[in-house]
Amino acid sequence: MAGLKREIAQERPFSTPQEEALLNILRTADCLQRAFNRRVREWQITGTQYNVLRILRGAHPNGLTCSAIGDRMLTAVPDITRLLARLKALKLVVQNRDPRDRRVVWTRISDSGLDLLRQMDPVIQALPVELLNQFTPEELTAFIRFLERARAHCDDAAQPVACELHAPDPAATQRA
Repeated sequence: MAGLKREIAQERPFSTPQEEALLNILRTADCLQRAFNRRVREWQITGTQYNVLRILRGAHPNGLTCSAIGDRMLTAVPDITRLLARLKALKLVVQNRDPRDRRVVWTRISDSGLDLLRQMDPVIQALPVELLNQFTPEELTAFIRFLERARAHCDDAAQPVACELHAPDPAATQRA
């Protein structure tokens, strides 16, 4: 029995090579995601929270809007607003309303968030090598090209991210 069939205890053959490839990609992505989450867990954050902090460090000191963060996320997150609220409660980000448009909220990484990423950097930077060291540089280059070609056929890759504000704008409440 092939590797994936054995892992998921599937007796029947896959209906197509494309099905087998897709299921292998999904299984592998889950495996790598779990390994990544185990690593970041020691800092009491999730892999998704780490991704947001990494994005905001790249935009430092300007910060980004909720939708801009969502557009840059590695994985789609259904409620970015709540994710940002949790990071704010942990004091890893700060948020401010745009003075020109009170509906827009800018999120910036805090000094605590930057410090956390500096602590995490050596471990996180070593992780890809640890997880994918069995491939040659040429195999990795081909693998990257194959994955990029596979993503080219994803229908919703360009869907805009919806962000809602959970807290009402205090200025808007006073004007009403």
